[in-house]
Amino acid sequence: MLGQIAQFGRMARTGYVFAREGVFRTLDLGDVRGPLRAGIGFLRLFERRGAPSEGTPLANALARLGPSYIKLGQFLATRPDLVGMSVARDLETLQDRLPPFPMEVAEATVLRNLGRPVSALFGEFGRPVAAASIAQVHKASIATPTGSHAVAVKILRPDVGRRFRRDLDSFYAIARQIERFVPKARRLRPVAVVDTLAQSVSFEMDLRLEAAALSEMAENTKDDPGFRVPGVDWERTSREVLTLEWIDGTPLSDHEGLRRSGHDLPALGTLLIQSFLRHAMRDGFFHADMHPGNLFVDAAGDIVAVDLGITGRLGPKERRFLAEMLYGFIERDYRRVAQVHFDAGYVAADQSVDEFARALRSVGEPTQGRKAQDVSMARLLTQLFEITEIFAMQTRPELIMLQKTMVVVEGVARTLNPQIDMWTAAEPVVREWITRYLGPAGKIEDTADFAQRMLRAVGGLPDLMVRAERLAGQLEEMNVRGFPLAPESVRDIGKAEARRARWGNLALWAIALLLALFIVLRT
Repeated sequence: MLGQIAQFGRMARTGYVFAREGVFRTLDLGDVRGPLRAGIGFLRLFERRGAPSEGTPLANALARLGPSYIKLGQFLATRPDLVGMSVARDLETLQDRLPPFPMEVAEATVLRNLGRPVSALFGEFGRPVAAASIAQVHKASIATPTGSHAVAVKILRPDVGRRFRRDLDSFYAIARQIERFVPKARRLRPVAVVDTLAQSVSFEMDLRLEAAALSEMAENTKDDPGFRVPGVDWERTSREVLTLEWIDGTPLSDHEGLRRSGHDLPALGTLLIQSFLRHAMRDGFFHADMHPGNLFVDAAGDIVAVDLGITGRLGPKERRFLAEMLYGFIERDYRRVAQVHFDAGYVAADQSVDEFARALRSVGEPTQGRKAQDVSMARLLTQLFEITEIFAMQTRPELIMLQKTMVVVEGVARTLNPQIDMWTAAEPVVREWITRYLGPAGKIEDTADFAQRMLRAVGGLPDLMVRAERLAGQLEEMNVRGFPLAPESVRDIGKAEARRARWGNLALWAIALLLALFIVLRT
């Protein structure tokens, strides 16, 4: 009961901060119903005068609410299908910068995780050079027989896991209310979105997983021209500490510095796009946070990507879908693009392939014959999201993250070369993938893979038959005796229903008391 009261208090504080910053003013309440609509209307009474009606009210509110909400905002920036492209762009301005925690706490974390003090592990260990909601980074050095080399040491914030788990409970409660009272939002699966956020944050809470992501990306790209990631020092890496190569490079956003170093900016823009597409289509594993602050150019002219806390992964079906879709748009074969959606099961079979192709044509044709700088990927994606809604297409979080990352990558590439055409830059990589995986060699591999799966299935038939026979006997017994429920299950169901009723009554009483207090204060 106390836990539910605490959660209600946190949700009330969130609603109050949202109201004060003018977030609810920007919402369209046409599809909101029931107590949620009434609650939002009540909270708007607390909206402060002068709250901005435009700009970034949501980003401002999330920044005020603290680290967990900052991380939520950064995640929602990758989901324009949920919040819209304009809000997603606003959330990209959300700065994940917090005051650093003390040096003695950082040193104690290193000792607890690595079993040795900082002085035994590093020649030098400097003060933090960057501090965010989950971790902060120190520059250090490691002595070698020939001298020393610089490393970056990333250290998890103390107690960050417990705070995120607590706030995730509130996120789940809000998502359930949205699914219940906003019918139009159900296809977007808000609870599943929070599931994805929870998984993403849990990965970021264990720095060994980021180290593994860096290692996997390094292995995937070892033969790729012009792209790499920092090396990991596994001896000095644990759950709360990550040690990796220090990158002495020019930030990709420092155009003057890049020119002074003799780098070709348009070539870097094309390299960035093609590298990202290779990772997504060839490897099914990509860096999902490729903003300019995470990208550097080293002395050899290679793009070096850092901070793999957020990554995306695509299975074979999603990779084929991506390649076919991009290739179809490049070739203006909208029927093919539509059919790919249906083959992948992303659009229900009762919809019309031809009508979906016509809708896709309305997105692709306006880009034909136009100058590259006049084609906005953000506008294209907005129209795609609108089309998926018309055809009741279920959202695919991994594809949404991919599409959003593509927009970010194109935006960075366009700062390097305003004339860049993403479709032209993408065409060689997409064509290579199509030829390799959908051509004769790919079909032979698919046939061999299918044969292996069939052999495994045949090998498992005896065990499957035994289990089927056992299940048939259990079903027959249940048909005679009925479905049994253990006393503990009945008791737990009763307790759950009682808690739900108490929670509903508590919420109603809280709203009533707040309303009464407001009336008294107003009079």
